Amino acid sequence: MSVTAEQSFTLPLTGLHCVACVGRVEQAVRELEGVDQATVNLADETLAVRANSQLKAANVAAAVQAAGYDVPAADYTLQVEGMHCASCVGRVESGLAEVPGVLDVAVNLASGQALVRHALGQAEPSVLRAAVERSGFAVLDAAGSEKETPAAAALEDRRRRERRRLGLQAAFALAVGVLAFWGSAEFIPWAPAVLRNPWVLLVLVTPVQFWAGWCFYRGAWLAARRATTDMNALIAIGTSAAYGYSLVLTAWPGLLGGVAGANVLYYEASAVIIGLVLLGQYVEAGARARVSAAIQRLLDLRARTSRVERDGQTLEVALEDVRHEDIVVVRPGEKVPVDGRVLEGASALDESMITGESVPVEKGPGDDVIGATLNTTGSLRVRPTRLGQDSMLAQIIALVERAQTSKAPVQRLADWVAARFVPMVIVIGLVTLGAWLAIGPEPKLTYALVAMVTVLIIACPCALGLATPTAIMVGVGKGAELGVLVRSGEALETAGRVDTVVLDKTGTITLGQLELTNVIPLNGATESDVLRLVAAAERDSEHPIGQAIVRGAADRGIGMAPAGRFRSVTGGGVQAVVDGRAVVVGTAGFLTEAGVSVDAAATYAADLATQGHSTVYAAIDGQPAGLLALADTPRPEAAEAIAQLKALGLRVLMVSGDRDAPAQAMARRVGVDDVRAEVRPGDKAAIVRELQSQGRQVAVVGDGINDAPALVQADLGIAMGTGTDIAMEAGDITLVRGDLRDAVTAVRLSRATMRTIRQNLFWAFAYNVALIPVAAGVLFPSLGIQLNPMLAAGAMAFSDVSVIGNSLRLRRFAPVATMRRRAEVAEPTPV
Repeated sequence: MSVTAEQSFTLPLTGLHCVACVGRVEQAVRELEGVDQATVNLADETLAVRANSQLKAANVAAAVQAAGYDVPAADYTLQVEGMHCASCVGRVESGLAEVPGVLDVAVNLASGQALVRHALGQAEPSVLRAAVERSGFAVLDAAGSEKETPAAAALEDRRRRERRRLGLQAAFALAVGVLAFWGSAEFIPWAPAVLRNPWVLLVLVTPVQFWAGWCFYRGAWLAARRATTDMNALIAIGTSAAYGYSLVLTAWPGLLGGVAGANVLYYEASAVIIGLVLLGQYVEAGARARVSAAIQRLLDLRARTSRVERDGQTLEVALEDVRHEDIVVVRPGEKVPVDGRVLEGASALDESMITGESVPVEKGPGDDVIGATLNTTGSLRVRPTRLGQDSMLAQIIALVERAQTSKAPVQRLADWVAARFVPMVIVIGLVTLGAWLAIGPEPKLTYALVAMVTVLIIACPCALGLATPTAIMVGVGKGAELGVLVRSGEALETAGRVDTVVLDKTGTITLGQLELTNVIPLNGATESDVLRLVAAAERDSEHPIGQAIVRGAADRGIGMAPAGRFRSVTGGGVQAVVDGRAVVVGTAGFLTEAGVSVDAAATYAADLATQGHSTVYAAIDGQPAGLLALADTPRPEAAEAIAQLKALGLRVLMVSGDRDAPAQAMARRVGVDDVRAEVRPGDKAAIVRELQSQGRQVAVVGDGINDAPALVQADLGIAMGTGTDIAMEAGDITLVRGDLRDAVTAVRLSRATMRTIRQNLFWAFAYNVALIPVAAGVLFPSLGIQLNPMLAAGAMAFSDVSVIGNSLRLRRFAPVATMRRRAEVAEPTPV
């Protein structure tokens, strides 16, 4: 809602504790230019503002945040109909920004979506819809944040109807244009005589001009009411000039004889231009649907119904009716309907549609499953853990939608140019008209009119407006298919600029779980005896080292007898009696205190330590019996991923809280040359700042928990996801399956997307820079060539479709790691 002189609005607040907080907020807001009054109510935590109409709620929210408080916000999505160029986007954004309570607006020309961020409880949907309509556009029925199936179906049905309307109008206009051209062309002597009558041509073309072309007149008028211009103005002015000129020659044949020469009519130009522009919009609408297909594919993944056990019965219910206390039954070949945990059964699930991983994942009791994944073999009984908007698929859809609607920084240039482009073109058209009338050959008016119309038609800025958002939409959607979730267009752009990658060691380069690597027996003991007794003694221990020893014994098929008289000493080790034998396991100091010498194993321990292993000493019946080595093993793909990062020209740095020797040993195993060891979690951000001070663009790859400060400090934060519990807010990019090779995919996808955007912008700029002078007649003095307005309309329509088509090529993006994994799966295992 816009008020010309003064406005009042209320914003919710969070973080207020006392009267002092009230004073700080009021003072911060009153310092803003244009604020007449700012009053904070501590009881209901609201801020009432009275100010002039130029002040935006976003400015007030920024002042509140600068004072140390916050304005809680929510997002609302509107599906806008009728936008064709960047100028249209600007009108919608400015109209929505005027609504009190709106904090930010991002409109995507390619998808037609407007993402509105507003203060919680402010800016009702009806008010937002009204603001869009005042800007001259319509809001489709399926607007809103919810993505329910009926609404999506209604939206798609509405889009199909709009495409049919465009197709019908384009076909009608082009048919009339062909007839008019057939009748007016002097080199077609066999044309029917009736078509040579200018009044017949007038009757044929008038419905095209004012029915099929009405959308351009309406758009131009609504833009003019807001003191702006857009592509509709160019089409309306250009076709009206051709139609009006022909109408004057038809009604008063001798009126312009002195300046127009022969009575050459341009009815066909008006009709064909309208037809070609509408045809371009028709093709563009279909191409846009393919651009936004990633969201629809994600929506189509959802199961519609679920089979649940209730009160001893198995029922089939709608997905939204599933409850947390239900038991969901999943049969072979069915989709898992909900996120949950397996209670009974075993199977392999195809998770490629969510994580991009082509190899089915084995699942059994206690394992988590993801909704929309495919159960391949066995039956499962699953307890739901996350339903509705909390499910992983719903979170991915919401994240992809936000990212596709967001704007990349590179789009600012295109928006700035497009906002000024149409007025500039109108000026160029008028200058062209005047120049031809002043110095052009006879018939001057005919030449001048053709040149002006051609300039107006050929210079439509649609391609500039589509260059960036179409590529961002396809790139973000492709990333989601590959398990790389991008939070915004800015993050996608930044990923392509990074030149340094900082990798956390534990949980990123390594699996974050100790494994038993070596068992060295001493004093005549055997490896199996040492491991059997030590694992039995450690079975009741909760220490990660003890659990790793127990897993190592189980993996080697070694049985464990029950242990008695178990005793654990924090920071030392454990003692127990196994099969009547006294077992002591722990550090060198712990065994020394127990009266056991560790000198015989000291050399082995020193060698293993230099290789990055942790060592545990074991004694049986008071005698040294062995040395056990454990290590945090690297991820299977770590060395390959790091090699690929280096191949992209990136500097790779590993940071770790471990001692220097283990950190260096791990770095050598995975191929990292630059290592920072013994780094506390809080100091990782300082390392990032140090690199940034050297002018480097830094990406940090971490687990999104203890690496949070570094992820926030970095130019690009990449969080390793766990497949079912994604820390989407931890980084700018989330790797769903936690595969380090996907960080390579993110960088390569960003570079491919930015390369596509640069190509789109180059050709969009080059198209206008090259063809506007040609349209104005720069080639006429030397070559006698004047561009036909109908060819200009065709070139303009082709420029839009070519930009979208170039962006759609990103759907063929295939990362090297993905192709290699597919080859590994297809390759038969040697016998």
